[in-house]
Amino acid sequence: MILTEHPRPSHTFVHISDTHLPGRRSPLYGSETDPDSNLLLLLSRLVDSGLRPDALLMTGDMADRGDASAYRRLRDLVSPVAEELGCEVVWAAGNHDERTAMRTELGLAGSGAEPVTEVRWFGGLRVIVADSTVPGKHWGEVPSSQLAWLSSELSTPAPEGTLLMMHHPPLPTVLDLAVTVELRGQAELAAVLRGSDVRGILSGHVHHPSFGTFAGIPVAVASSSAYGQDLAQPRGATRGQDAAQGYNLVQVYAESVVHSVVSLELGADVGEPVDADEARRRIAGRGIGWRS
Repeated sequence: MILTEHPRPSHTFVHISDTHLPGRRSPLYGSETDPDSNLLLLLSRLVDSGLRPDALLMTGDMADRGDASAYRRLRDLVSPVAEELGCEVVWAAGNHDERTAMRTELGLAGSGAEPVTEVRWFGGLRVIVADSTVPGKHWGEVPSSQLAWLSSELSTPAPEGTLLMMHHPPLPTVLDLAVTVELRGQAELAAVLRGSDVRGILSGHVHHPSFGTFAGIPVAVASSSAYGQDLAQPRGATRGQDAAQGYNLVQVYAESVVHSVVSLELGADVGEPVDADEARRRIAGRGIGWRS
């Protein structure tokens, strides 16, 4: 028998960002895009897929204006799905979020308007939530007090390494205008992370998938479930669009972390659709077995 090059992943996560639910259910910014419907579509397709992730990793801008009512709707949409999937939910704050309302309505640990930070374990894999938000601003920063906390936490390596969640991506901006809302103080953050056991940084904020490295660590940015960015605009221009929404599928292996973009758009079939049972039959028929 021929064995696959890699076994099944040890951990699977769904990375969702920038749901931007308004206070009252309504289209965003004078458009026809409905963030509630888009999130509902994302979650229903996730359930229908049969995937059973370890957790939904939510990287900020959960509410558009920080309204308590938006977080309640978000909770009512996400919690039943997480229960059906048998998975946890991990929340990070974004620049559109209001910490106190978010903490109260989503049942997060901590007090009031203090930064939303957390450490969560999935077997030997550690997920750390950092808060890159600056209240009242759209640019981000990880303050020195939080850098000290992060350094202390990372001083003890996790058996399977660490994933770091933060809203603002520590990457160069693709769109010129995004420099006004980028993560500041990146050199100080890099000094804490370089040489640590962090295997991946998961972010959102920019409303388009993006990938790079920071302090030698892979960074994966998920698109928004609410609306996307049109990156085919003339240089220097910015245009949000009711398209390109999606999430990232995160699969953790012993030697690698794989991030795959999943689009909300569902197109017509190309070629022959192959269901799971038929795929298993064809793999076995070629004498291939999964490496353990």
